[in-house]
Amino acid sequence: MSYVQKKDGFQGQRAIIIPTPVLTSVCELHPIIRQLYITDIGYYPNAEYHHRHRPQGSGQHILIYCVSGKGWAQVDQQQYNIVAGEFILLPANVEHEYRATKEMPWTIYWIHFKGEGSDHYVNLALQGKGHHVSPVAFQQTRIHLFEEIYKNLERGYSTDNLCYANMSLQYFLASCFFDSNYNYQALKEKHDSIDLCISYMQKHLDQTLTLSEIAAAASLSSAHITTLFKKKTGFSIIEYFNQLKIQKACQYLLFTDLRVNEIAGKLGIEDPYYFTRLFTKLIGVSPVRYRRNRRE
Repeated sequence: MSYVQKKDGFQGQRAIIIPTPVLTSVCELHPIIRQLYITDIGYYPNAEYHHRHRPQGSGQHILIYCVSGKGWAQVDQQQYNIVAGEFILLPANVEHEYRATKEMPWTIYWIHFKGEGSDHYVNLALQGKGHHVSPVAFQQTRIHLFEEIYKNLERGYSTDNLCYANMSLQYFLASCFFDSNYNYQALKEKHDSIDLCISYMQKHLDQTLTLSEIAAAASLSSAHITTLFKKKTGFSIIEYFNQLKIQKACQYLLFTDLRVNEIAGKLGIEDPYYFTRLFTKLIGVSPVRYRRNRRE
């Protein structure tokens, strides 16, 4: 049993509830959509008196993104205060309760979703964040993405509309779960220490860099940057640098007629045999085979 407490709705509110027949006949059967799909989606502005309590939880996972005002939520016996610039993730079938504050009722975008792979998305987010509420920097592009999803569903439930909306849902979730990666190109001037190191490596792929040179790009000690880099990327700095070199090598092999030894030289690797071994280790085939396979 659940209940909602509000007056006569919220001025400007919008919501779409996907009909059950559409969910069962299309979303649950389509080989792509069934992995992750929307069941409900909406927008509540200045949602005074908005209150929801589900003792048995919901049959879907729920993401609520607050863009102004305040609210609170309780899930997994933990209570959270939610402010603008935060989202809360409520796993399916878990008791929860949430409410807008009286003095500053929240404005929220919300999505209910499920699917064969939906648990993995939620677990990934919860394990990465460590809790149900996380901050996200406001970006208008994220709101535009939500509106894209909403407007396509508003146009009806053709397979094309459903595919587009639900494939876009993956991107929307990723924009929340990996906020520092989202819209990276537009925000690249706000690099952190690891980004500075990676940018430095990208600009010097034709050289053999030392650990101290890379650390200096971030104004940190070699020991400190080594620990931070491994924690954030899962790779050592040298491993990552080699991956960037081989990524560039793949582009040379695809888009130029340079010989293998010439490509190695352009990547600061004097020994073409070492380059071939490194390429084969990381890509799984030799440079010659890679070029041949892509041009056949």
